[in-house]
Amino acid sequence: MSSAAASSRANILLRGEILDLHAYHVSNSAGYVKLDAMENPYCLPHELRSEIAAAVAAAAINRYPDPAAVSLKKKIRSVTGLPDEMGVLLGNGSDELIQLLALALNKPGAALLSVEPSFVMYRMIAMFTGIRYVGVPLAADFSLDLPVTLAAIEREQPALTFLAYPNNPTGNLFPSDAVRQIIEASPGLVVVDEAYYAFASSSFIPHLARYPNLLVMRTFSKLGMAGLRLGFLAGSAAWLEHLEKLRLPYNVGVLPQVVAEKLLEHHDVLLQQAEQIKQDRAKLYRQLGEITAVQVYPSEANFLLFRVASATEVFNNLKQRGVLIKNLSGGHPMLNDCLRVTVGTPEENEKFIWALRESLQAAQS
Repeated sequence: MSSAAASSRANILLRGEILDLHAYHVSNSAGYVKLDAMENPYCLPHELRSEIAAAVAAAAINRYPDPAAVSLKKKIRSVTGLPDEMGVLLGNGSDELIQLLALALNKPGAALLSVEPSFVMYRMIAMFTGIRYVGVPLAADFSLDLPVTLAAIEREQPALTFLAYPNNPTGNLFPSDAVRQIIEASPGLVVVDEAYYAFASSSFIPHLARYPNLLVMRTFSKLGMAGLRLGFLAGSAAWLEHLEKLRLPYNVGVLPQVVAEKLLEHHDVLLQQAEQIKQDRAKLYRQLGEITAVQVYPSEANFLLFRVASATEVFNNLKQRGVLIKNLSGGHPMLNDCLRVTVGTPEENEKFIWALRESLQAAQS
């Protein structure tokens, strides 16, 4: 079959909304100072790497992984302080968990609600799974517009609501009292997405027992395990027992289980790195604030959102100087002329600030 014929057949058979989608874009980062993906920039200590190497060497990769990941879940419970009565569901990163939730709750007429701008996968996965998506705009300063959000919940009666806490890509942490009001007002399930929990000052895990319609979702990607693709949902076992029915068998492989468990045995090392990133973030925030042409937004994540004139030109100028960040301009109307930079090592951050000053000057000339 020719390429043209295959394309024609695809246009006939595929759902229209899938044809209209663009795949999630990941830039080629080879040769750049990589500050575009909210990764932990710090390497593990040599001793810990040696322990991981030994654990990997002993892993039974000729066998299927433990489908229930009992040992890893026990370690997750330990480091998160999860109440004994709460369940844990593991996913291949948080993306798989978002998709699983959308599939489970997609009854006729059901809606998935989130604020905007927020994590793009909420909207994309709603489109994949065919559940109706409702986006509620944030205020102009990216704060949560609570009256508008509560009105949307009353109007739309969503089966599923996602709140990123802190929010991505804006970095701000919504007031906990406002999030509680959203949980209490919601007729359906509310998922508080704590992907950046290690860099934030608040968590909803302690509130799980209080709200039967609350789940907390986390990924370990931002803490230093991006390559493992491991996330989890925590909450009432009554919810998770049903969600387990949709989880594909062996979705978390032998090596991710082995390495993640070893890393969580040294959770303190990862949290120390997170503390360093928070200090680096504070310095980078001050440096960006000192640049007249830059409007930088406060963040409780491991990245900073900032706005500049001619953002796409500045983004391209940064690439020419060997620094890769994330261009958000055009992704959402509220993000016009916005760029997002991951907090790197002090050396990477200095390279970024130098390149940004040069790029702004080039864009203005």
